[in-house]
Amino acid sequence: MERISSQRAFGGWHQRWRHESTATRCAMTFGLYLPPQVEDGARVPVVYWLSGLTCTDENFATKAGAQRVAAELGLALVLPDTSPRGEGVPDAERYDLGQGASFYVNATQAPWATHFRMYDYVVDELPTLVEANFPVSDARAIAGHSMGGHGALMVALRNPERYRSASALAPVVNPMQVPWGREAFAQYLGADEAAWQRYDSCALLRAATVPVPMLVDQGGADAFLDTQLQPDALRQAATERDWPLTLRMQPDYDHSYYFVASFIEDHLRFHARHLP
Repeated sequence: MERISSQRAFGGWHQRWRHESTATRCAMTFGLYLPPQVEDGARVPVVYWLSGLTCTDENFATKAGAQRVAAELGLALVLPDTSPRGEGVPDAERYDLGQGASFYVNATQAPWATHFRMYDYVVDELPTLVEANFPVSDARAIAGHSMGGHGALMVALRNPERYRSASALAPVVNPMQVPWGREAFAQYLGADEAAWQRYDSCALLRAATVPVPMLVDQGGADAFLDTQLQPDALRQAATERDWPLTLRMQPDYDHSYYFVASFIEDHLRFHARHLP
C-alpha cells in the first residue's frame, strides 16, 4: 500500500491510501480515520462508509464532519471510492453509470465485468486489508448516502454475520423499481431481473432470516424522493417482516451533504451502541 496523505484530526489521523486491488483489477484509493484511542494500543471497531453517485473517498471526509464524533466514540472510519477508476477502466458519459457509479455490484456484463466488482471489494477485500494493516477489530458497521445508502443496506442484508448494524441517508432502497437502479442493473447485470434481486434491499429484506438493526434518514425536500428513493417501499417491507428498522423523515432537508452533516452524528452514535 502507498500512503497518499495523513492529517491530524480531533486527536486522531485522517489518511488516504492507494493499493492494487485483486477484485477490481486496478488501483483503488480509500480514506481511513483512526481515532485517538488507537495511540493507547486499542483495536477499535470500524464503520465502513459508502458514498453516492459521482463521489470519491474524499467527499464524506471533507464535508460530513464525522471525524469529531468518531474520535469521541472511538470508531475508525473506512471510506472506499465509489468505483474502479483509471486508464482501461470502462466509463460512460452519463453521471449515473461507469466511474463514480458502481452501485456496489459485481458486474457480469461486458464491458463492466472485468473491473466493476465492487461488492467483492467492499465485503471481502477491503476489510481484510484494513484489519491486517491497521489497529482495528473485526467489529464492523456499514453506512452510506444515496447510491452508497443502497450499498450499505444491501451489503448488510446479504452479510448479517459480518455487520453489527447498518444505516443510510437518502438511500436508493428499491433499485429494481426506479430509473437509477434499472438503468445501472441492466448495464451491469444484464436483462434477467432475477439477478437484480440480490442487490435490491426491499427484495433482500423480504427474504432475510437474520435481523440487522437499521437506521434510515430521508430528507422531505429531497428532489429525488419520489422518483429515485421511495423510502416507503422499505418501510412497507420492514413492516411485513417486523424488521428492526427506524426510518425517519426529516422535513425541509434535501439530498446534499448539508443533510448528511446534519444527521451523521446520530448515525455514528447508533452504530456505537451496537459495536463493542
